[in-house]
Amino acid sequence: MSDIQSNLKGNSVVTDCSNNLDGLAGVVILAGGASKRMGTAKAMLTLPSGEQLLDYHVRHASKLQVPILIADNGRGFQAGLDVHSEKPNAPVIHIADYGTDVDSNKHDEQIKTGGALVAIESALQTLNDLNDSGVSKNVQASWLLVISCDSLIPATDLWQKLQCEISLATDKKVICLKDDSHLYPLLGLYQLSIERDLKNYIDSRQRRVMQFIQPLVKAVPFSKEWQNLTNFNTPEDFKQACAALPK
Repeated sequence: MSDIQSNLKGNSVVTDCSNNLDGLAGVVILAGGASKRMGTAKAMLTLPSGEQLLDYHVRHASKLQVPILIADNGRGFQAGLDVHSEKPNAPVIHIADYGTDVDSNKHDEQIKTGGALVAIESALQTLNDLNDSGVSKNVQASWLLVISCDSLIPATDLWQKLQCEISLATDKKVICLKDDSHLYPLLGLYQLSIERDLKNYIDSRQRRVMQFIQPLVKAVPFSKEWQNLTNFNTPEDFKQACAALPK
């Protein structure tokens, strides 16, 4: 049994879909939010195991053996060195948000952010460049997996859940999770081919995620167990998410 299959426990994942990674070009971890209500950067939150949240996501993403992009809005968050030991063929790359000129010597007390789309655009550009340069092992890979740092859903589980929908959503270029009342566009797959359209949207001074993805999106329902692991914005939310982690 593969790592991905063995990690799936009670998440209503379709078990008969393909489990290969051919379509996955890379993973971007969104770690640059202001985190005002949390009071500290979510990427640096500490799990009950003692592991920081960013390390948690990098460790799971490394099992997918594709480039891991960290979009931290120039904050310089570093993943622990131990997370690289399992899969040395999964490079970890820090990327700057599209359209930003990050000055590492300036640290404003109030973190400014251009929103999630500028990070996703940068990730799409980076993966397209890797494909064009021949660095990528699979130039036919066409999807970016997006994971936000307000979730504890492992990258392996998220990919397994969403990639089952690719063949069923041939006319859609964004596939993301949803519950009974919310869409989770920052836990999803984005096709690399949308990069130009997204760039034009951002260049027109638009930043609304829902407005951009609305005509492109396929929503995938997820179980209550996953709902307890995501969308944490306060210390109490995070405590509850940690309590919901599989033992």
